[in-house]
Amino acid sequence: MSAPDLIRIVSRDSPMALAQVERVRRELAALYPHITTEVIPVKTTGDRWMGDLAAVEGKGAFTKEVDAALLDGTADLAVHCVKDVPADRPLPTGTAFAAFLKRDDIRDAFVHPGGLTLDDVPAGTRIGTSSVRRIAQLAASHPHLDCVPIRGNANRRLDKLAAGEADALLLAVSGLERIGRTDAITEILPTERMCPPIGAGILALQCREGDAALIETVSALGDPATHREATAERMFLHVLQGHCNSPIAGYAATEEDGELSMYAKVFTPDGKRVLRAREWAGPLDPATLGTSVAVALLRQGARELIDGIPH
Repeated sequence: MSAPDLIRIVSRDSPMALAQVERVRRELAALYPHITTEVIPVKTTGDRWMGDLAAVEGKGAFTKEVDAALLDGTADLAVHCVKDVPADRPLPTGTAFAAFLKRDDIRDAFVHPGGLTLDDVPAGTRIGTSSVRRIAQLAASHPHLDCVPIRGNANRRLDKLAAGEADALLLAVSGLERIGRTDAITEILPTERMCPPIGAGILALQCREGDAALIETVSALGDPATHREATAERMFLHVLQGHCNSPIAGYAATEEDGELSMYAKVFTPDGKRVLRAREWAGPLDPATLGTSVAVALLRQGARELIDGIPH
């Protein structure tokens, strides 16, 4: 089956999203020098709306317009951050993930203009973040700090920090790497201190199910370990059925011996109650591992905790 000569790639139009597309274009060019790629940027509901995502149905706010371009034939390939793709429901009918690229850094970065670390900033420091996951963990570990809502792509958040809308930020390390702004990082927080979102650091390539030649072509960009981790994590979210105001964190990891493990947490918004689960796959396939971790949290009361959070 021959590779296509032209691939039209749709993505969000933010600088970070377009930087992610450039990574895909580079990797495609390295494997298939004859292929021409065209970028189709779209502005999503999540990019236009600067308020609470729950007001625009939260899940899917960053993917709906991208999916539409794929489904109506405007584009052939979509590039997504896995953390932005809802896992509690199937992908749009007629589409499938063709590859998960090798995973980037999953950790969060603390950004402070004066170079102070998270532990050094004084009480009352305004930490800019709209992530319920980050807010819950900060409430538990640094209750003397104040979280202030701040949304937008990483470039926009850095501009808002410079404008004084916050005193410091929490941002994804991978995002800052993609836009070339690692210079802004004051401190990288280990996952033990700030557990990442499900799907952190993973880029997924989505195609129409019937485009067999394209699926075969782009699947060569996939990383097997990342595929297993993404499968476990997305099944975990699917079983847990959280909503956009649910503070949920966790990640699957491939150990040095190849063993797959998964660690996950569910919080109350104030961080005062935390449910934890960690398991190793052993003979289990990745999807079963994700299911098992979710069930372990449900047995601890995760369903009641999640359903008790307004959304």
